[in-house]
Order: sequence, then C-alpha cells, then structure tokens
Amino acid sequence: MVSQNILLEGFDVSSAELCQTQPMIQLGIQPCLSGSCLCLSPMVFPGQLSLLWQCVGGKCFCSFSWEGCVFRLSDPPWFSDSQTLTGVVFIESGVILILTKLYDFNLGSVTESSLWRSTDYGTTYEKLNDKVGLKTVLSYLYVSPTNKRKIMLLSDPEIESSILISSDEGATYQKYRLNFYIQSLLFHPKQEEWILAYSLDQKLYSSMDFGRKWQLMHERVTPNRFYWSVAGLDKEPDLVHMEARTADGHTHYLTCRIQECSETKRSGPFSRSIDVSSLVVQDEYIFIQVTTGGRATYYVSYRREPFAQIKLPKYSLPKDMHIISTDENQVFAAVQEWNQNDTYNLYISDTRGVYFTLALENVKSSRGLEGNIVIDLYEVAGIKGIFLANRKVDDQIKTFITYNKGRDWRLLQAPSTDLRGDPVLCQLPFCSLHLRLQLSENPYTSGSISSKETAPGLLVATGNIGSELSYTEVGMFISSDGGNSWRQIFEEEYNVWFLDWGGALVAMKHTSVPIRHMWVSFDEGRSWTKYSFTSTPLFVDGSLVDPGIETQIMTVFGHFSLRSEWQLVKVDYKSLFSRRCTKDDYQTWHLHNQGEPCVMGERKIYKKRKPGAQCSLGRDYSQTVVSEPLCDSGDFDYGYERHSNNQCIPAFWFSPSSLSKDCNVGQNYWNSTGYRRIVSNNCTDGLREKYMAKMEKCPGKAPRGLHILTSDGKLVMEQGHNATFIILMEEGDLQRTNIQLDFGDGIAVSYANFSPVEDGIRHVYKSAGIFQVTAYAENSLGSDTAVLFLHVVCPVEHVHLSVPFVAIRNKDVNITAVVWPSQAGTLTYFWWFGNSTKPLITLESSISYTFTVEGMNTVTVQVAGGNTLIQDTKEIAVHEYFQSQLLSFSPNLDYHNPDIPEWRQDVGKVIKRALAQVTGIPDEQILVALFPGLPTSAELFILPHKNTTERRKSSEADLEQVRKEGFMEYLFLSYLLTITPLVDSSSSHSSSAMLMLLSVVFVGLAVFLIYKFKRKIPWINIYAQVQHDKEQEMIGSVSQSENAPKITLSEFTDPEELMDKELDTRVMGSISTIANSESTKEIPNCTSV
Repeated sequence: MVSQNILLEGFDVSSAELCQTQPMIQLGIQPCLSGSCLCLSPMVFPGQLSLLWQCVGGKCFCSFSWEGCVFRLSDPPWFSDSQTLTGVVFIESGVILILTKLYDFNLGSVTESSLWRSTDYGTTYEKLNDKVGLKTVLSYLYVSPTNKRKIMLLSDPEIESSILISSDEGATYQKYRLNFYIQSLLFHPKQEEWILAYSLDQKLYSSMDFGRKWQLMHERVTPNRFYWSVAGLDKEPDLVHMEARTADGHTHYLTCRIQECSETKRSGPFSRSIDVSSLVVQDEYIFIQVTTGGRATYYVSYRREPFAQIKLPKYSLPKDMHIISTDENQVFAAVQEWNQNDTYNLYISDTRGVYFTLALENVKSSRGLEGNIVIDLYEVAGIKGIFLANRKVDDQIKTFITYNKGRDWRLLQAPSTDLRGDPVLCQLPFCSLHLRLQLSENPYTSGSISSKETAPGLLVATGNIGSELSYTEVGMFISSDGGNSWRQIFEEEYNVWFLDWGGALVAMKHTSVPIRHMWVSFDEGRSWTKYSFTSTPLFVDGSLVDPGIETQIMTVFGHFSLRSEWQLVKVDYKSLFSRRCTKDDYQTWHLHNQGEPCVMGERKIYKKRKPGAQCSLGRDYSQTVVSEPLCDSGDFDYGYERHSNNQCIPAFWFSPSSLSKDCNVGQNYWNSTGYRRIVSNNCTDGLREKYMAKMEKCPGKAPRGLHILTSDGKLVMEQGHNATFIILMEEGDLQRTNIQLDFGDGIAVSYANFSPVEDGIRHVYKSAGIFQVTAYAENSLGSDTAVLFLHVVCPVEHVHLSVPFVAIRNKDVNITAVVWPSQAGTLTYFWWFGNSTKPLITLESSISYTFTVEGMNTVTVQVAGGNTLIQDTKEIAVHEYFQSQLLSFSPNLDYHNPDIPEWRQDVGKVIKRALAQVTGIPDEQILVALFPGLPTSAELFILPHKNTTERRKSSEADLEQVRKEGFMEYLFLSYLLTITPLVDSSSSHSSSAMLMLLSVVFVGLAVFLIYKFKRKIPWINIYAQVQHDKEQEMIGSVSQSENAPKITLSEFTDPEELMDKELDTRVMGSISTIANSESTKEIPNCTSV
C-alpha cells in the first residue's frame, strides 16, 4: 500500500513534445526500504501504461512508461500539516513562489514560515528559508505589477519589522530593516520603483527605490483611503490622493507629491471636512461624502474639475452608497435608501457623474467575511453593458439581466431540458432561472459565477430553477450567448476554471468530502470528459491556475486527511491541444438580446472556436466585427420616470427648467426631452433626433431656494477660528444675482454675483454668543433670504460646583456651577444627584433641588461647550435640622491663605479638632467648612445625633455649650470674640434663630499654619513669627453687627503658647465637604485671536 503521507506532485514532461497525449499526473515520493515501493496508477489511461517504482537513496521514485513515452519524477517539496498557504506568485517565465505559515494555536501567533520556489511551473520546488534567514518569519508576499522579476517579502510585524527585496524572480534577497510596521502596500501602476506603505499606526510612507528607503508622508491617514495618480488626469505622476485627519481633528481630502508632502506643500481640493472612509478615486472620478444633520450628501469631481453635489432623485434620502463601476465615462452606483435594510437601489449617471437616474430597485445585499457590504450584482466580462442582479420582489429573490446597462431588465429564461434530456416545465414570469452572484473571497476557488474577458458570451454560474433563488437546491448552469439561453451542466455545485483563454473548461466538485476526479470540456460545456487526478481521494482546498492561461497548467492542492501534509498535484494540459487554431477552426457568433441584434447601439459579431476543435487559441483569437444599426430610445434622463404607456415624463418633484440655473441670460442651454443616450451606447443614427435634447435660450429667473450652511456642516464654532459659510441657490441667474451676507456681529459683506463665493466666505468672530447669519440674494426679477443661527463658543477650562455644605431634608437647595471663562457662550449643564442614572439637563448654570434622603449626598455637574466637556463633584450633608455659626479670621491669616482646597481642608481640621477637644462634642457632629476666596471665612455646623428622638435637643445643647462654655473657655486662651446672631435651621425655633456670630482672631493658628504649609506653597517663604507692635481690633467679615461687644487680644494667652498646645491636640477625624477639584485660580476671559 502507498502510505498516507505520499505527496501528489506535478510531473516532468520533458518528453511532452514527443507525446501529444492525455494529461499526465505524477505520484510523489515516500520514504522506503529496498523492494518496498509500490506504484499505483494516478488515473485511468487509454493504451499501454507501465509504472515502475524504484527505491534510490532511501526514497521511492516512480517512472511512467506509456506507449513509448517515459516520464520521471523529481524530488518535490514537503509542507507541514499545520502550515497554511498564504501567498502564491506566478511569473510568466515559469517561476512560482509559495509562502506558507505555521500558526501555533497555543501561543496564538505565527511561529514559522516557509518560502518555496519553482522554476518549471511547479514540477520541482526549492525551499528558500536559508536565503531569507532561517529565523525570519514572513507574513506577506508581493510582486511588482509592472515588473514581475521584482519580489517583496514582509516580515511578521509581531517579531520584527523588515522587508526582503528580490530583483531576480525571487532567487536571491536583500534584507532591509524598517522603523515602522507595514500593514499594506500600494504599487504605482506605471513606475515599478514607486511604492506606498501604510503602517499599523495609520502613517503613510513612500519609497522611490522599491522599498530600500522610506519617507513619511502623513501621520493620520484613513486605512485603504490613499491612491496613486491617474495618468492623463493628474499633472504629476507622483501625486498621491489621501484621506487624512488634520490638526483640527477633522477628516479632509488631501493631495501631495511623494517627495514634497510637508504640511505647507499639501493641498485640499475640497475645502470642507469629509466623512471618514468616504474618499474614492476611480478612473476619471473622485467621490466624497459629507454628513450634515444626520443626512449624507455626496460629491463628485469629474476629470479633476471642481466638486459638484451628486443629484439623486429628490426623495431617495440615501443612508449608504457604493460605487459599482466607472467604466466608459459613466457611474453605476448602489444606494441604500432610508426605508431599506437588506437591499440597495441601482443608479446610473450622466458622463460627469452628477445626475443619477434609477436603474433597478431592491437589489439584494449581504455581509462579507470581513463585514464588508456585498451587492448581488455581477458585470459580465467581455461584453459591455450586460449585468446580472438579484432583486427582492415580494419577499422573493429573483435574478434579472440587462443588456443596456440598466435601462431594461428581464428574468432569465430557464433551460428547456434537464441533464437527462427531459423537458423542464418553467414558464415566465412564474418560474425562471436564478443564479448566485457572489464572487469568491478565496482566490483558490472559482466562485459561484465566472466569466472571462477573453471568452465573451461564456458564463458559468451556480443556481436553481423555480420561483425564487434557493441556497439548498443548486446546480451548475452555462450560457454561450451572453445569458440569452442556458444549459445545465451539473446537478451539484462545482468550481469551474477557464484554460487556454476560455478554450477549455476544467470543473471540480465543490464539496467537503475527499474527491479524486475532475472534468474537462472543449465545447463550452456541452460535453465533459472525466479524469482521475489521484488514486487516493483528496480533500481539495483549492486550485492554483496560472494567470497567463496560455500554459494550460493548473496545480491542485489539498490533504489526504485532516492531519496529513500538503499535497500538490500539477496538471499540464499541453498534450490535449494538438496544434494552434487556424481560420477553419472558427465560427461566427452574433450577440443579441432575445433576438434583437442591436445591443448598446451596435451589432457585434464574434469569432469563436468551433465546438470539439482541440486546438490552442492563443492570445489574439477573438475578433469582433461591429456595425452601426439604428438607435433605440436610450436611457431616461435625470428627474424623469417611465410610465405605463412607456412614455417619459417629469417626476412630481422635478422641474425641468431647474437645470438651467447655471445658464445666464443671453446664453443657450440643452433642454432635455426626458431621454439621454446611454454613455457607452455607440449608436449614431435612427431615432436620435426624436430623443435628443433641444437647445433653448436661458430664461431669466428670480433667486429661489437660497441656502446657507457652514463648510463642516456644524452650527458650533470656536471663538477666534475661521468660520466658512457656503451659499447655495437652486434657481436663479448666478451671474446677475447680488449676494449679501450679514454675519450677525455687526459685519456684513456684499458680492455682485456668485463667482467669488463658490469656495465659501470666511469670517472670524471675536466674541462668544449666538449669532443670526443672514444671506440675501437679489436680481431684477426678485429676491430670496436664508438664515442660520451660529453658536460661537469659547472652550470652557474649569467648573466649580457651588453647593451648601449642609442642607435640610425635603427643602429646596440652590446649586450653582461657576464656569471659567465666564463669557464662554452657550453652555449645556448635566446634573446628577445621588445614584441617578439619568441627568437633569438645563441651559442655566443654577438649579434648585430637594434632597429626600438623610446622610451624605453626591452632586455632579457636567458642562458642555463646543467640543469640550468638564465636570465637578461635591457632597452635601442632608439632615432633618442643624445649627450653624459663621466664623471670620484675622487679616494675618488672609496673608498666608493660598486659596487652594487642600489648605482649606487642613485648616478646617485644626478648628474641628480644637472644638471637639474642649467641648467633648462627638467628632461626627462637628463640621467646619472654609469658604473659597478672601477674606478667610468659615461656617461651623453642629449636626444632630443619630438618635432621632434626642437629636434636636442635643443639637441645641451642643451649640449652646460651644457658645457659652466650651468655645468660650477655649477662646479665653487665644481668641478675640465678637458676639453676633447665629442661624438656627429649625423652623420651630425661628424666633430664637438669631443667636450670635463669632469673629475670631487666631494669631497662633496662623503661625501654626505657616509652619505647617510653608513647604507646600513654593511661592511663599515666610517665617512663623508674629509681631505685636500694638493691639488690634478685629471686626467679623460676615454679617457682623455694629453693636456687638468686642474683646481685645491682650486678654488672651500668647499665640505661641497656644500653638504649642494645638500641636499636642489629639486628632479625632474630620468631615471634608470641599471637593479636590475646587480652585479659585484666576482664569482670564476668552478673548479674540
């Protein structure tokens, strides 16, 4: 028995010229002992076939001897079972490069890679790991599109950042280290040395020497949104189009040359910011998207002209747009509208890509493997104007075809017979043929539908017959006449590849079970020949088909089992083509649309090889003869719709005269009849006069539909920055209409016509506020006005939440947010109380709130202004009632007050500690809160006991003890006392609420604070000494009574003695109610720039 790990490999047909026979497939080699080799036939051959195994050097070699032709195997490569095929490069000289990687599932990364090279179309391979570095792990393989001798390899960015360059078809390599990690490369379409590299950190680099040296172009480029210049359209061949974020944080469309891409050298062809991932540069067109107020607007530049807004039908309201095709100076686009979720509408444009008309509604869409949108639309290769689309009709998916680029669509006619020749009962429109139109995302499979430029009219697709598309009951169908008629070729799904420029078809069953056969057809699928390509069934993973096709070589790869190594089977079909085709091997074929010979305005006649002629076609076999018959009616113009009588009339929302707004009095314009010739339609006669646009004189019109908007679509602008206003007008003579723009801040500008304002009008606001911006347009026939309200803001820098330290339960509390700078413009305030998850939102900086729960309650405010959002948080002690006393201090303390939260908290702790020591009041019932600012002042709160039955009596007694006994005794040591009224929060004691106000001069405390905090305040360097040149008289700073008795400093203990005692005071804890975010640092008002 041949062991499971035997490698199926291509064969060396050195004698193929002598043996013009069936395709040959060779068996590979296996380890062996002398006499233990066994050779099995890889396929069933007609004629005499002899196979001979020989054990040479411990390996089995198999030789074929068939009717005098001998074939000999060479040593093939071996691939590890866990390595994945990640890159294949074919070079016309016969070189094939294969890159494989080993993924370690335990480590979650690639740990090894192997590079293989063949110089004989895959007959033998050489492992090149020693030439690229045995420890080098490769990630990607690139070949220059303009010079396939040049190869570039990228290392795995998780291990190192380097590239390897080859200029001899991958035979030798030079390694270059990089200081960035490459994510993708983009080669220039003309210059083989020019490359763009996109890094993992969204930077774009350029190289002009095939990657040996790199230069940074931009640091914030959107992935996959950079493009090379287009020859014939861009002036400089090294120009790069890119979508990038600029310093203002917005996304812009930028252009620059690869060696001159500094910030001053970059240009912005579109003055406004654009949506992220919206830039598309394709052929003659450039597309961008701008979203304003939740609605997307699309713009197009044709042949690098100024951008124009794309005009879809008025009520299309697009959510998404994809460019399908830009062939032949016309745009085919798929648009998802406001009422669609899994379908898109197809639109076709005029030459400039500005005006779009509906081509087909409700085309099916789906998500690809990478989350990308996939539209079920397929453009047939080789013939312009033929498209297939899967459309949703009454919740059923049906396949339609068009021959005139979307003007007319019809269902596909099902085959008349099945594979067994029995008639198929399928009548339009109730039954038709439906096809799966997805292209393969796997480059090694053919996909569900395929066609070739070199095989016009030939289509192969997976589908079913019935009332709708099915994904379970499928078969394979083929058309030889461009989709007019179809034949079934298989009852299951197959991969079908084109060989010999479409002269041969190779089919292999698409299945998850191992197979051993393939089928070949030389008559466009009418008959198939079955071949075995392996003696042991193979799990086929894909097929590598030489893109040159002329070599008639393909390589099948797969596994014998899930754990076996890679198996390669090379199939060379040269021997099947006995000669080159001559003129006698061709026949003519007329392209038609259900019998109508005029397709896209011309009659096309193709030459195709006669069925059964096994001759090689070559590159130039297809010849097309074109005649010019009469025209048909063409497509519908923008704003027009087809009605039941097949007449073209304006839509209800469309005024045909509106298209003349760019036309000035005295000039002429082309007035549409509702029809337009399809751009790629080549008709030159017939009904042209009836349907072509008529030339008319431009009418004079009053301004109508005046609009004003900002360049970025936003209604908020920072003070001191440029505000750019765009003025648009739907109707009116642009050259004879005066424009006036009033900015709302006392400044206005006027223009004689629209020419100076096309790129926008710029203005800088010097103050914050809400400004009414008014645009006024006037000509001799009338006028129009548009208004915009612009919010100009100054970025807020700081917010301080001003709250009372203690509040009474179930009574309103006033809370204020103080914002710096004070003139910040329109602000929005978000208020959170306690554990609430939904904020209260106001435009005022103050709010009144009632707390219902006793204890510590959290208040948070967020302030939003422009693009800035800041917040502050405070805590409020909420109780049923409380007692409070206002305190003021000596100006000496003000001199040492840095006015920061930490200082106020520590001073409050000192006072609280002293009070608790001398009065015996529990620490948790005392709250001392110092106020921000100068002069230094504070408020003393005596909170109630937790025992609700005793807390009112205790609170009053405690405060009385502080006032008459404890605090007086303490003050006898060091304080100056002034008696003033005290506030009682209890409503029942309103008559006795006015008690006394204490005005304290605490010089010893000031000395202590200076000693304690002088190292924390770097800008203060003061010794802790107090001079008493004369006695001072202090007056309380908060609501102090003029008639209150005063006590002088000489009656108290020396301050230094008090300081020593205070340092020995036992710390009993504190309650802090001033948040760390407090600051009274002076912030200047926002001024003009």
